[in-house]
Amino acid sequence: MKRILIIDDEPSICASLEFALEDEYEVASTTDPDQGVQLIKESHYHLCLLDLKIGNRDGLDVLQEIKQEKPGMIVIMITAYGTIESSVNALHLGAYSYLTKPVNTEELTSVIRRALHYNELNHQVEYLTQELEKKYSKDGMIGSSQSMAKVYQMIDKVKEVDTNVLITGESGTGKELVARAVHFSGKRKREHFEVVNCAAIPEHLLESELFGYEKGAFTGATASKQGKFQLANKGTMFLDEIGDMSLALQAKLLRVLQLKEVTPLGSNRTEKLDVRVIAATNKDLSKAVANGEFREDLYFRMNVIQIELPPLRERKEDLPYLIRHFLNIYNKELGKGIKGLTKPAETSLLQHSYPGNIRELANIVEASMVIAEGDMIEIDDLPPYLNKGKTLEVSREQAAKAFVGLTMKEVEKEVIQATLKKMKGSRKNTASMLGISERGLRDKIKQYNLSGS
Repeated sequence: MKRILIIDDEPSICASLEFALEDEYEVASTTDPDQGVQLIKESHYHLCLLDLKIGNRDGLDVLQEIKQEKPGMIVIMITAYGTIESSVNALHLGAYSYLTKPVNTEELTSVIRRALHYNELNHQVEYLTQELEKKYSKDGMIGSSQSMAKVYQMIDKVKEVDTNVLITGESGTGKELVARAVHFSGKRKREHFEVVNCAAIPEHLLESELFGYEKGAFTGATASKQGKFQLANKGTMFLDEIGDMSLALQAKLLRVLQLKEVTPLGSNRTEKLDVRVIAATNKDLSKAVANGEFREDLYFRMNVIQIELPPLRERKEDLPYLIRHFLNIYNKELGKGIKGLTKPAETSLLQHSYPGNIRELANIVEASMVIAEGDMIEIDDLPPYLNKGKTLEVSREQAAKAFVGLTMKEVEKEVIQATLKKMKGSRKNTASMLGISERGLRDKIKQYNLSGS
C-alpha cells in the first residue's frame, strides 16, 4: 500500500484528509513542518500533501527542504491562499501539482492517482535507461584481451565528444555494439540512437529513409515522414555498412555532414541538425577511395576517429568468456539448463577460425543448445562443419586440394554456391558466414549466375 504524509498546521484539515484517503492509502499526518521533514528523511513515503502556509513557516521553504532530502518525493501543495505567483513558484521548486482549499475529495484522489502513476512510469523509464546503459556500455561487452582493451580505451576517449567515428572490422565482430557503447556511455545517452543499414536498404529507398520526405514527393508518398537523421536529432545516427552506399548518395550525405542540416525529399525547407554520426564498414575504405568506389572527401569527413575491431580468430583468449555469455543468454531464451561443453566440443570450438566472427559463435552455441539433450553440449551437437573428430588444419588442407587447378573466380563461385546450399538458401546467413555484406553477396550471385540455394 502506498504511503502518504500530510503536513498542515490545522489538525482538522489533517483529520479530514486522513479520513478521505485511509481506505486506499496508508496515511500519516503532522502539524509540525520540521517533524514532517524529519519523517520524510527517516521513513519511506510515496507522496506528501503540503500546506503552503504552516504557522510561521513558508511551505515553499519546507518544499525545498523535502526536495533536498528526497529529490524523487512527490509533493502536492494545498493552500487557501492560492495565487498565480505562488503556484508557479511551487511547480518551479519541484511540486507535482497545486490545489486550493477547500479541497474537493474527488479532485484530490484523482491528482494523487495520476501523480503516483507518473512516478511509477518515471521509475520504469529510469530503470530501462539504466539497463540500456548497462547493456550497451563497454562493461556490457565481452572480452579481456589486449586488442579489446584498446577498443575500450577508444570508447572512453570518444564518448563525451561529438567527433565523427568510423568503426571498422569484419562482419560479425560487433561494430554496432561498439557504436551503442559510445552512445549509451556518453553525454547523448538520453537521446535517440537511430540505425540504418546502408547495405540492406535498396538505393532508391535509402535516401528517403535517411532524410525523410514530404507528401507527394514520389508515387506512394501519401503522407510526410521524418527521416532517420531528423529522428536522431540531439542523439546519435549510426550508419552501418557505409561502404555500400552509392556515390550519388554519398555526395548528399557529405552535404548533410558539412552543413549540419537536412532537406526532406520534395521539400524546399531545410532542418537544422545536432547529430553525432558514427559509421561502420567491413570494407577497406582507403582502397575503395583509390578504386573510385568511395568519395575521398566523405572518407576524411567520417574517418576522424577510427575504432578497429579485431576478428575473433585474433582474440581466442576471449572465447571461453563469450561461450559462457551465450550459454547464459540462450539458457534463458530456450528454457534450457546447459551447464557447459564436453572437452571434445570445447576443443572443437577453440580450434575453429570463425569467419563469421562473434555472430557465427552465437549461432553455433544457440543451434547446439537446441539439439543438446543433456545438460552438456556434446561434440555431436555442434554443426556438422565443425571438425567432427578432425582438426581444422586437416579439414582446410583437404578443402584446398579440392580447388587445385581452379582460378580464383572459380574457387569463389564454388565456395559461395556450397555455402548457400549449406545455409539452405539463406542469403543473410551465407553473407555472415562468408564475411561479406548481403548486397555484396547479391552482386556475386548475379555475377556468377548462381541458383541462390
